[in-house]
This record gives sequence, C-alpha cells and structure tokens, in this order.
Amino acid sequence: MDPQKRETQPPAPGRERRRHPRASGDWPVTVELPDGPHQARVRDVSRGGVAFFLDRPIPEMTLLQVEFDLPSGAGIRRIRGTGAVVRCERISQALDHYEVAVFLTEMADPDRATIDTFVEEALTA
Repeated sequence: MDPQKRETQPPAPGRERRRHPRASGDWPVTVELPDGPHQARVRDVSRGGVAFFLDRPIPEMTLLQVEFDLPSGAGIRRIRGTGAVVRCERISQALDHYEVAVFLTEMADPDRATIDTFVEEALTA
C-alpha cells in the first residue's frame, strides 16, 4: 500500500470518543451570550464539558459562560465556567430547540473536582 494513501478507519460503532465520563442531568443552567443571559436545561456534564437544551441555535466555536448549581456532598455548589460551542443540533423539525455541547476551556479546579465527584457518584449509583 502506498504510504501517501493511508486510509483512516472510522471509530467502531458505539465506541465512546469522549475523554471524560459524563453523567446525565436535568437542572437549569444560565448561558451568558453576547445578547445577555439565557436559561437552558442541562442534558449531561463532565469535567471537560456540558451539554444543554436551548431555544436558539449557537454557532460552533462561540465562546460563552455557563453557570449552574450542582449537588455535592456539602449541599449545592455553584459551578461556573467558560467554554466553546463544539456542537449545536436541532432536536427535531417540530421543535425550535437545540442541543448544544460546550467544551469547558476555563474552570476553577474545585469546580472540576465537584463535577468529577458528581459524575463518579452518578455512575456508581
């Protein structure tokens, strides 16, 4: 085989490509966009990102801030982070709602640790 024409194989069907485990969620998240704050609903969360449902599309690579309350061993902890939109897909043709995935580029270490604990507990429950 010619080394210049190497073929790449797609990931195996069902193979997880995410770096960090995720836990499902269903709580409010505030998304700060250039036109102001918007309320959305968390779908899932990991130390590296958050996915949520929103009533408007957000272009990929848009930088935004997110803020949500996450249950922790000490009660509720406010989580804040900044990230970039890596995916935005319309949920269905009948609904004007979108699933948005954000890669969290900036977040305080204690907030990431709280998310790690939440995910670990959710996955072992």
